[in-house]
Amino acid sequence: MKIQQIHHVAYRCNDAKETVEFYNKVLGMNFILAIAEDKVPSTKEPDPYMHIFLDAGNGNILAFFELPNSPQMSKDPNTPEWVQHIALQVEDEDTLTKAKQALEAQGIEVVGPTNHEIIKSIYFFDPNGHRLELTTVTATESMLARLDEVKWEMLEEWSKTKKAPKQADWLHNKEFDQESA
Repeated sequence: MKIQQIHHVAYRCNDAKETVEFYNKVLGMNFILAIAEDKVPSTKEPDPYMHIFLDAGNGNILAFFELPNSPQMSKDPNTPEWVQHIALQVEDEDTLTKAKQALEAQGIEVVGPTNHEIIKSIYFFDPNGHRLELTTVTATESMLARLDEVKWEMLEEWSKTKKAPKQADWLHNKEFDQESA
């Protein structure tokens, strides 16, 4: 079996209309589909829901469920806030800078830009409390090739030690020259 692509990723929302309006107005994502049912199709359990789908570009779909009869949404108290997020890619650093300015002009608190050496990102929250990341790739082909060479070795070491492997420390070296990577 070979997966073709992710069809959609679904999250829960507090209010479907507010969520569509936020993603449309703030991120320019088109509202492409709504499905509402009184029963869960797979289990036949009576539980009304609104399932909305938004176009995240290039065939990627971001979806949400509003579940009015379920307990209020909450976050996993054992997972740090920065871990669970939705990352959306923008074209370049100029677009990222302009996005930050536009978000802040709408009163949205933004963290960043954060330089991850292979990407630069900004972070903010949607009205449901989901952390969003806008990112742009800044890596060179040689940087990505170098990281590709060590990925399995790093994974194996992490699996055994649960300590950060050092094979990619060159990324954070202040004297690192991106062109020579």
